[in-house]
Amino acid sequence: MQRGRFRKFFNDIHLWLGLASGIVLFLVCLSGTIYTFRTEVEERLNKKVYFVDYKEGMSPLPLQTLVAAVAKGQGSPVAGVTIPATPQKAWSFSIKPKGKEKGRGKTVLVNPYTGIITGDTETGSSKFFMTMMKLHRWLLMEQSTGRIIVGIATLIFVVLLLSGIILWLPRRLRYWKQGLVILFSGKWKRVNHDLHNVLGFYSFIFLLIMSLTGLCWSFEWYKTGASKVLGAEVFGGKKEKPAKSAITGTAMLSADKVLETGNSQLNYRGITRLSFPADSAGTFSISKNNAASWNSAATDRVIIDAYSGAVLKKELFASKTAGQKIAASIRPIHTGEIYGLFSKIIYFICCLIATSLPVTGTIIWLNKLKKKKSKSRAVKLPAKAQPVAAVV
Repeated sequence: MQRGRFRKFFNDIHLWLGLASGIVLFLVCLSGTIYTFRTEVEERLNKKVYFVDYKEGMSPLPLQTLVAAVAKGQGSPVAGVTIPATPQKAWSFSIKPKGKEKGRGKTVLVNPYTGIITGDTETGSSKFFMTMMKLHRWLLMEQSTGRIIVGIATLIFVVLLLSGIILWLPRRLRYWKQGLVILFSGKWKRVNHDLHNVLGFYSFIFLLIMSLTGLCWSFEWYKTGASKVLGAEVFGGKKEKPAKSAITGTAMLSADKVLETGNSQLNYRGITRLSFPADSAGTFSISKNNAASWNSAATDRVIIDAYSGAVLKKELFASKTAGQKIAASIRPIHTGEIYGLFSKIIYFICCLIATSLPVTGTIIWLNKLKKKKSKSRAVKLPAKAQPVAAVV
């Protein structure tokens, strides 16, 4: 295939697939951009819920006391508690659904120094971000249908990214620098063209990572294939069977004793999540993220017998294989939470660029259509024959 035909082939693929998926990709990327700083926005808009008045030297109430108070106030057992690394933040208590109700229950925030419930996560801003999440993953449609549409659009986006980087390559190597700079001094058509090409190039690798990880939520076959490649189950924690206590029939350990055992095994400061036994034969699970680590997905975990306090299992993130680490980090890699605020800012900018690509690309196409029409009109029509003067 000649070089000109090669570029035309990829140009046609890039053009028509982009036009076909433009609206879906615009909505998915826009909602993803908005969702990036969900946690930060919610906490700032609801400071009285997520933050507490803390003074140096204050100590939290016993965890067992807080658990009992929350369970009594909510009329339902506590399923777990999240203890933040900073003393200024409220503790999160997950409540089991009441009776035969299904779902995740709800999460209430508690001042650990007074035992007062500051509120729950069902705020106006959380409902807004939940809508953005549903738009991002299902286009606000029925899940099975919307997930497939978003998945197909994401596959198309991967093709658009790869074909776009091929088209970005200059015809002559000496002109490669022009593909790295936006010529703001040029006409608006040139600026729009540069915004599409240059910004697309700079965000390419991040958008490709987002797309490849996002497909794990859309297609089971893709998730299964990714698990085989990585040598570890993607989202495997959801299918993991809970461990059982070796001893039953006696009194369970208090939450404070379990927390003490967990902290002795994971002796560092960080966000701690304690999950309570699902039944009388269940076990306590403690997971912890080191506050000093850049990687928010670097979670260590210990499983503790609910009666004897023995450590039944200990998983350290550092001891996992590279594939297991990636599989465990798919979600934070996709959302940009992997390296905290630093990676979130990068992802926000790249998502914003991705939102603009269908717009700038469509404008480029419309400009080319206008150019073709103007050229066709400029073709000179054959001159009309002049009437011959009558001979007198």
